[in-house]
Amino acid sequence: MLKRYLLAPGPTPVPPEVLLSMAKPLIHHRSPDFVPVLDSAKKGLKWLYQTTNDVLILCSTGTGGMVGAVNNFFNRGDRVLVVNGGKFGERWSKICQAYGLEVDEIVVEWGYAVKPEVIEEKLRKDQSIKGVFIQACETSTGVYHDIETIGKIVKNYENALFIVDAISALVAHDLKTDEWGIDIMVGGSQKGLMLPPGLAFVSVSEKAWNRNETSKMPRFYFNFKRERENLAKNQTNFTSPVSLIIGLNEALKMLQKEGLENIFKRHALLAYATREAVKEIGLSLYSKESPSNSVTAVESPPGIDGQLIYKTLRERYSVTAAGGQDKAKGKIFRLAHLGYADTFDVITGIAALEMTLKSLGVPVTFGKGVAKAQELLL
Repeated sequence: MLKRYLLAPGPTPVPPEVLLSMAKPLIHHRSPDFVPVLDSAKKGLKWLYQTTNDVLILCSTGTGGMVGAVNNFFNRGDRVLVVNGGKFGERWSKICQAYGLEVDEIVVEWGYAVKPEVIEEKLRKDQSIKGVFIQACETSTGVYHDIETIGKIVKNYENALFIVDAISALVAHDLKTDEWGIDIMVGGSQKGLMLPPGLAFVSVSEKAWNRNETSKMPRFYFNFKRERENLAKNQTNFTSPVSLIIGLNEALKMLQKEGLENIFKRHALLAYATREAVKEIGLSLYSKESPSNSVTAVESPPGIDGQLIYKTLRERYSVTAAGGQDKAKGKIFRLAHLGYADTFDVITGIAALEMTLKSLGVPVTFGKGVAKAQELLL
């Protein structure tokens, strides 16, 4: 029998305290008992998002939040700018196109971050652009985009909304929603918030709510105006995912006890130790600049299929990491250090990686990467 270790960039491990809170007897989502639960959750999310604006709670995966970020604030034919530097940037383009938006893509080489000046030049030349869509962390490549600089650029263009997919970046990175001018920011439960999949979170600025008044897109389930009206009454528009929101409350309490500054420092340290450990083993990072604190993407050794590394980690050592996607499939593997993660998650992952590589015939000195991680995490 092998103990399972979950080191994927989503779903991530769920703390016992959160699991136990969700195991309590179910309460009705329209009963007085649920009102303080949702009230606490919405306040905790505003704290985490660093915003005074509403943060909507949707019963969906993060992609549902992305869909709502499009069909609640735009009209068919609107011209938008999409940063496509990986599979999830590509998803923004596909969602926008599905709703009839005219997409101008900034295609970024995988493993690299977008240059903010490229976005500024596009906005300067085309004043008709109604929105800029980007990932904070491009999970498929392990790259973090410079959201602060880009947000301060977009803020200067009153016709353009700044829309950020922070699904895998939230908690791992310091994202100052209001200060940086992020108009719409999407999060998901199964990443840094240490919950099972099933919840999406979307913050909306007043600038974006004003745009909502002129948007004529069809919408029913993802109707943000109605969600906002219900949230003011500590309800959701449709049936609330009660157990998940109870778990959300518990997870937010744990995060608040740790404190924002400590949360960000922890993730930065775990990520740094992981990157330095894999380099000590002799491997190269796939993210050539601005690596994320959420997940580390690593190039496979020459002649070794990255999918085989991922499968061996899981099947032989019971460590679930992640493989590469699309054009990176077989070329990389990914180790997460997100949410309910600490020193020994990193050490376990690196130890399992050394054993995996050795079993696949890669010359590895046992303990070299582990020692580097230990040194940095001491």
